[in-house]
Amino acid sequence: MKSGTLHLQLQLHFSILTLAMFLLKTWRQTAFGVFGYLNFTKAGFLDHSMKFKPEDMEIQIPGKNCIVTGANSGIGYATAEGLAKRGATVYLVCRNKERGQEAVSDIQSKTGNQNVYLEICDLSSVNEIKSFASRFSEKNVPVHVLVNNAGILEQNRVTTSEGFELNFAVNVLGTYAMTESMVPLLEKASSDARVITVSSGGMYTSPLTKDLQYSESNFNGVEQYSRNKRIQVALTEKWAETYKNKGIGFYSMHPGWAETPGVAKSLPSFSKALSGKLRTSEEGADTVIWLTLQPKEKLVSGAFYFDRAEAPKHLTFAGTSDSHAMIHSVYDHLNSLASPFV
Repeated sequence: MKSGTLHLQLQLHFSILTLAMFLLKTWRQTAFGVFGYLNFTKAGFLDHSMKFKPEDMEIQIPGKNCIVTGANSGIGYATAEGLAKRGATVYLVCRNKERGQEAVSDIQSKTGNQNVYLEICDLSSVNEIKSFASRFSEKNVPVHVLVNNAGILEQNRVTTSEGFELNFAVNVLGTYAMTESMVPLLEKASSDARVITVSSGGMYTSPLTKDLQYSESNFNGVEQYSRNKRIQVALTEKWAETYKNKGIGFYSMHPGWAETPGVAKSLPSFSKALSGKLRTSEEGADTVIWLTLQPKEKLVSGAFYFDRAEAPKHLTFAGTSDSHAMIHSVYDHLNSLASPFV
């Protein structure tokens, strides 16, 4: 009898726990949808832009070396063009040589800045990232700005040649390896060095998790992407703490819901449903450029930014804030995954 009662109690406890997790997940999705529709669209940008200071974007940065990953289209391209327009020396890190060369030529033509260069690197490969870092270090130039923009939302489970789930490989491990590899060059420009990681509002729907490569059998690319973007925000906090004495500023940001080739390909129904309501790539890149131009004393290292202002990293009652405590073990795990590669 006691055994039967205990079994019933355990079943009841499990059912309540399952229901609670379902309700919490539903709340996160609902809160994100409402908050996003009110703030992340073109209308939200136009509303927020009424508080922008035009002089913030009139700063010129000749002599600054800026690296932008995933820069042949979308927000990465708009960022690279915006930096080139302001006199920076810009390095576009792209996987596809043909599209990368076309982007470089277009930016040079539009801005009149010939100091725009192409670097070929597959951001899903730790080997290629470390090879790129080694090649770039031979230029013996400081890196003033690293923009971690490259990202992917693959709906199906795909494994890279190095054995990692593709979304994780690009969005998390690639971002980690690129940033860590660039630290010595960022140190050379420490008084003004900064790393800007392009995250996503999708991270609001997910807490930090140790299940980095989505071990569940029913793979969900959108959920994995959200998890990846949460890790990027937490990693930014960790980097700010780890390198606080090296003079490097670390910032994550959300570009809003922008109409880019990546969104159209990965989320066609979302793109179609919000047709005409999404931001342009330039509007999505606005805060990236703003973070590049502002004096570091006006910024908070480790913070999350949206529309030229510091933004909350968690939605109310979403139950995601406590999860950031595990970033130390996640960071160590990423190091163990990246270290074996040359």
